[in-house]
Formats: sequence, structure tokens, C-alpha cells
Amino acid sequence: IDKYAQRDLKKGLHLYGTDGNIGLTNAWSIIQTDFRCCGVSNYTDWFEVYNTTRVPDSCCLEFSENCGLHSPGTWWKAPCYETVKIWLQENLLAVGIFGLCTAMVQILGLTFAMTMYCQVVKADTYCA
Repeated sequence: IDKYAQRDLKKGLHLYGTDGNIGLTNAWSIIQTDFRCCGVSNYTDWFEVYNTTRVPDSCCLEFSENCGLHSPGTWWKAPCYETVKIWLQENLLAVGIFGLCTAMVQILGLTFAMTMYCQVVKADTYCA
């Protein structure tokens, strides 16, 4: 699964900054800034995207305009895939509880909606 996920994420890097992919662009920028990482396996993943030795500005240790054009010494070195994977493993309980709570709210919503529907059908039968 790791290989497939990394391959798909690397394919997604090629959509970074393209028209109609603002959500993906923002997601990569936020992940790289918040997790202090660059690229999927390392910052050289971006070299294939740009066909040159540069990275997005969100990979920079200190953000500034066009800082991704400078030397690799000013970029995050940690791989985003491993960094996010470790974060998810450390926070698995919280992520699981959030997922269960979301599912519970959905199930309760469906239950109440069905109850209301049955009451409306029952009232409509008596009124007709």
C-alpha cells in the first residue's frame, strides 16, 4: 500500500499549481508548511515536476517570495509521506474517535429523518 500511495502522491505533484487544482495546491502548501517537510519522499520529487532544481515556496525554512529557487540548504529535508504517516500513527486514537463520532452523527441524522418521514406518511394517511 505504501508504494501505491507514494506513487499516486508523486503523480499528484504534477498537478500542483495548475488551473482547476487550487485545492490540491493549497493542501500541499499547508502540509509542507505545517509538517516542515518537502515532497513525497524528499525535496528532489519537485525537480521532476519543475524540470529544474527548484521547489515550491512552502518548502522553505523561512518563507519568502521565490525562496524555492535558492540552494537546497534553505529547504525542508524531511519527506512529507513519512512525516504525515508518523503523525497519523501517533494520533490514531483521536482520528478514530473523530471518525466514530462523525459516523454516529450521520446514523442519528438518518434515524431522525426516517422517523419524521414515517410520522408525515402516517399523518397524511389519516388526513386523506
